[in-house]
Amino acid sequence: MMDLRHLHVLRAIAREGSLAGAARALHYSQPTITHHLASLESHFGAQLVRRGARGATLTEVGEALLPHADAVLRRLTAAEKEVRDLVERGASTLRVGTFPTAGALLLPPAVRSLHNHGVELSLTEGELPALLDGLRSRELHLSLVFSQPGDRLDLDEDIDVHPLLDDPLLLALPADHPCARLERVPLPALRDEAWIVGTTDWDPCDRLLTWACHRAGFEPVHALRTDDYGVIQGFVAAGAGIALLPRLALGTPREDLAIRPLDGPPLARQIAVAMLRSTTAGSARDLLAALRLQADRIRAAWD
Repeated sequence: MMDLRHLHVLRAIAREGSLAGAARALHYSQPTITHHLASLESHFGAQLVRRGARGATLTEVGEALLPHADAVLRRLTAAEKEVRDLVERGASTLRVGTFPTAGALLLPPAVRSLHNHGVELSLTEGELPALLDGLRSRELHLSLVFSQPGDRLDLDEDIDVHPLLDDPLLLALPADHPCARLERVPLPALRDEAWIVGTTDWDPCDRLLTWACHRAGFEPVHALRTDDYGVIQGFVAAGAGIALLPRLALGTPREDLAIRPLDGPPLARQIAVAMLRSTTAGSARDLLAALRLQADRIRAAWD
């Protein structure tokens, strides 16, 4: 019969690169490590670890097993945390992920009612890949996420995606830019401009920019890279480049910036709530309902 300690041993060997290193990491004796490994290999009827003069590496079968072992151990850690919260506090903690712009405008009004009902909230702010990892590992109950229209988020079958809001992408120009006097700016007029973009190539906003520029017949030139929308607006105002920004990220209007829609099909990132289907927390469903209400308010304000 498989023991959870067997999975801990496999993971430690993969991380440490030797049985001796795994023993040190887990505070086991090396014979104990050898015993657990032998039991696991006997259970599967296959060699999982290849030992050599320079240490130990996983076989192909071991590599295939490792992500499943990681997932089981992460699920167990999440379950222990949830049950411990329930026992110690008399109420479970709702673990929520968010990205900065949603954390500023969507989330705070929505969580007000949860605090009024005594629900504990644990907030994790991060970039999209980290939030998706948190959902897959069950470290988060739900998360605000965003994607490019037509994209499918890399999530498990146990995670449902609930659309909230289409966040329009708008052009940010210096106030004295020649195109600032236009109501809508044709993208071909910007072919010689330098763009300020995010730090990673997977960013949905930047991918939409690249797609739109290619349709207009040119490759966008990147002047600077930063993920801070306030910094981007400052650089645009200073004339260091132009940018395509989500409407949620614009904040207070600035006199030194001109914000204009692009001419042509509207561009937007899609904001949604990704939530574990298996969660039994009523507070998670309450938060989803509150987020939908806040998204409706934002849409009404934009209209």
